[in-house]
Amino acid sequence: MRAYLVTLTLSAVLSAACGGPAAPTAGPAAAPEAAPPASPAPTPAAAPLRGKTVVLDPGHNGGNASHPVEINRPVDVINGTKPCNTTGTQTDAGYPEHAFTWDLAGRLKPMLERMGAKVVLTRPNDKGVGPCVTERAAIGNEARADAVLSIHGDGAAPQGHGFHVIMPGLLPGHNEEVIEPSRRLGHAVRDAYRAGTGIPYANYVGKDGLQTRTDLGGLNLSTRPAVFIECGNMRNPGDARKMSSPAFRQRMATSLATGLRDFLT
Repeated sequence: MRAYLVTLTLSAVLSAACGGPAAPTAGPAAAPEAAPPASPAPTPAAAPLRGKTVVLDPGHNGGNASHPVEINRPVDVINGTKPCNTTGTQTDAGYPEHAFTWDLAGRLKPMLERMGAKVVLTRPNDKGVGPCVTERAAIGNEARADAVLSIHGDGAAPQGHGFHVIMPGLLPGHNEEVIEPSRRLGHAVRDAYRAGTGIPYANYVGKDGLQTRTDLGGLNLSTRPAVFIECGNMRNPGDARKMSSPAFRQRMATSLATGLRDFLT
């Protein structure tokens, strides 16, 4: 329409200059289209985790196995020393824990972000080395995380099956303030994971899907509410089938998102 109006106007100018008849007058220009209304800001119901920070710690890393000196370097975890990091376990078919945890964290992160959370990962990819358990804890502390979830797969004896959540034990003078919120986080994650995946509580460790430990640097050094989840036993054939399935990992991620939401709201 705009091109047509320009053509008519130009024709009128040329006709007047040549002494020809006046060009027909164009009708009134159409009103410009109204801009679409701006999308409303998310409501609290649509973004229940707005203002919350979650740190996801996918266990291990893809380059760890090729750097044994670096990952075996001892680091201080308050009540002793531990290796900087480890290679992790794998299924009998060769699906490694580091790939499992990275994939699961990658599925979980956008779910939490859609709920309004800021999500921080302790490693940027599955090709690097480390970081050490001390550095992983520091990332959560520096982010002032409202919740820290360290994601793992267990490497227990093949007859053991099921999942469990590990909570920090008391280290007097170091972590008194995070024991109770970490306990609540652990219960929320356990309940949602059990309900959402149908995986039973581990039959070889812990009680009712929960365990307390004081030998894990990632928990000992955390000043924020933090738990580990062993999502299943990768050496158990039944658990391994679930953990190796992309569709089931999506189900795991959805369940973990629910548990974190329940704790944070």
